[in-house]
Amino acid sequence: MDKMQSVYSLITAAFLVSFPVVLAAQQPHIVFVLADDFGWYDVGYHSSEISTPNLDKLSARGVRLENYYVQPLCTPSRNQLMTGRYQIHTGMQHQIIWPCQPYCVPLDEKLLPQLMKEAGYGTHMVGKWHLGMYKKDCLPTRRGFDTYFGYLTGSEDYYTHVRCSPIAALNLTRCALDLREGEEVATGYKGVYSTELLSQRAISIIEKHNSNKPLFLYVALQAVHSPLQVPERYVAPYSFIKDPQRRLYAGMVSAMDEAVGNITLALQQGGLWNNTILVFSTDNGGQTLYGGSNWPLRGRKWSLWEGGIRGVGFVASPLLKQPGTISHELIHISDWLPTLVGLAGGSTGGAKPLDGFNVWNTISKGFASPRLELLHNIDPLYNDIAPCCYIWFPRPGHNSSESSPSKVDPLKSVMLFDIEKDPEERNEVSTQFPTVVEYLLSRLHQHQKSALPINFPADDPRCDPGPAGAWGPWA
Repeated sequence: MDKMQSVYSLITAAFLVSFPVVLAAQQPHIVFVLADDFGWYDVGYHSSEISTPNLDKLSARGVRLENYYVQPLCTPSRNQLMTGRYQIHTGMQHQIIWPCQPYCVPLDEKLLPQLMKEAGYGTHMVGKWHLGMYKKDCLPTRRGFDTYFGYLTGSEDYYTHVRCSPIAALNLTRCALDLREGEEVATGYKGVYSTELLSQRAISIIEKHNSNKPLFLYVALQAVHSPLQVPERYVAPYSFIKDPQRRLYAGMVSAMDEAVGNITLALQQGGLWNNTILVFSTDNGGQTLYGGSNWPLRGRKWSLWEGGIRGVGFVASPLLKQPGTISHELIHISDWLPTLVGLAGGSTGGAKPLDGFNVWNTISKGFASPRLELLHNIDPLYNDIAPCCYIWFPRPGHNSSESSPSKVDPLKSVMLFDIEKDPEERNEVSTQFPTVVEYLLSRLHQHQKSALPINFPADDPRCDPGPAGAWGPWA
């Protein structure tokens, strides 16, 4: 079998296909909505029992990206979205940024909002940053956003907006507010549910925006990350779901779906929609520990199996040349930077060498993707063959004997899967295709040559916000 006729995944590497850009006569408004921990099975159009009418309708009129990849964790996906570069090229190959770690996306990286700003855009961010905040130069307002409203760490309470985190050097756990208006601590929002708070702010930005200036709005929702919290009215329709975690999670998905619908409605009512490109993406696979599902894909959040990295994503826009289609071309989260900057009429010349590709013609016109391979990650700090969970979690509402194999084959140090024919990664085929294995290992070796040393510093005790403080810069 010719290796280019099938798509294979090798532990931390997968190889597939992405293409160049076409500009609208007028710079389009760009709205990017990033969900958190949204599972592959958890959108209505993937036959979920969870109702997502707004996501279903928007994507049906747009282009559904069914061969779209993200990273298995929050910080890595956001890092690649904002830089257009693989983790190995920013030194952020390992895990996420924890609240007390003194580092951020390297300050010599030019981020997406900076490039959009150079192209003449008004740049606004609402929601979760999680790209480092130990000093002010790391904050969103110092990295290209005109305005920012949101939280800086990885998760928090949806109502109090408080994050609790251990500080190992001080042998204590500190709970403190994590909500910012620009660079200032934002108080007065206790009791307002995060999904509604963030979507309302996004709508306010849209309503106040001067349509003569192109808009770049990045909405990084807290939903549907743990903790499982949601107003009861969203849970009520899901009384048929027996698993209490899944039931709460379903309500959170419904709240998120409503938020996306409200943001879209604001664009339409404000007269912006006809010149808007809206991108929806998850940051990683669903977390099965908190109600999420990636069925029928293997694994979950934190893992490099398809369940951790195959992402729900779509583009909705009147500017699409082939709306109402499904794309099976390979697209990666690092591709958004060159694609969106290209649409903006901007230049990536000031950025470091990109790993992402401009895929607008792939999305809009159905062209073949220029992407011939995809590196998921190379992380020497992991000793596991395949970090995290490598089983197939049951389809919600079904027991494991109906939906999982009776046994899981033992993991090997090198494993090969034909992802195109076997997206569930049930048949390991390395012995059948030794030439493909040899080729992919050589590509991994080649990528490793360009990798930066891993930056994953120990906690800095100076991060302590104090009993009545708020998480934020300390250095």
